[in-house]
Amino acid sequence: MQEAIHEARKGLREGGIPIGSVLVKDGKIIGRGHNRRIQKGSAILHAEMDCLENAGRLKAKDYQKCVIYSTLSPCDMCTGAILLYKIPVVVIGENKTFKGPEVHSKKRGVKLINLNLLECKKMMKDFIAAKPKLWNEDIGE
Repeated sequence: MQEAIHEARKGLREGGIPIGSVLVKDGKIIGRGHNRRIQKGSAILHAEMDCLENAGRLKAKDYQKCVIYSTLSPCDMCTGAILLYKIPVVVIGENKTFKGPEVHSKKRGVKLINLNLLECKKMMKDFIAAKPKLWNEDIGE
């Protein structure tokens, strides 16, 4: 999770939304990313999507051996990618700022682990307080 937090802070330094993600297979990070909607003018570059893109093409069986870490509960779009690739475990930093379709993920067999980290909550709380319009233009509202 520390590497996902590092990615979130990198995004914040770039002027973006501080959400980070890493994809881990067999204990090794094989993909990393952060929310780059603002930086790239993108509608889809949430942290998890950026992370999966940066991991490159993998075989279905490889995704099924992965764990994806995200500093914030994945939204519907990112959850859809997680379900599509059958990533079995999602570790989230927090879900107080935003809670994605966690019940649906669990019903589909995904193991969700919420670390409920103060560091992740504070990062998002501070960002939303400083830039509420930026947060609310996407999924925040």
